Amino acid sequence: MENSYKFFNNKDCKYLPCHETENVDDFNCLFCYCPLYMMWDKCGGNFRIEHGVKDCSKCKIPHVPNGYEYINKKLSEWIEDKAMAELTKGV
Repeated sequence: MENSYKFFNNKDCKYLPCHETENVDDFNCLFCYCPLYMMWDKCGGNFRIEHGVKDCSKCKIPHVPNGYEYINKKLSEWIEDKAMAELTKGV
């Protein structure tokens, strides 16, 4: 499968699908735990804050086509922003 590093579907997972989906076969489990969670309001996903906890249960970004590209782009931007903040700290 071309680009197989971008997609993984765990048919044995007892939680599949963990979000509503029209097609379980197209549900990407690669980012089971979203790496954008730490970005809070900068992730771009469909989330809400419940009792001080970020609830991402309505977000499908990690599980849809192009989710891999979206996540890597957001992570790159976030890392670059953090690096620039460190470089300019105290200047």
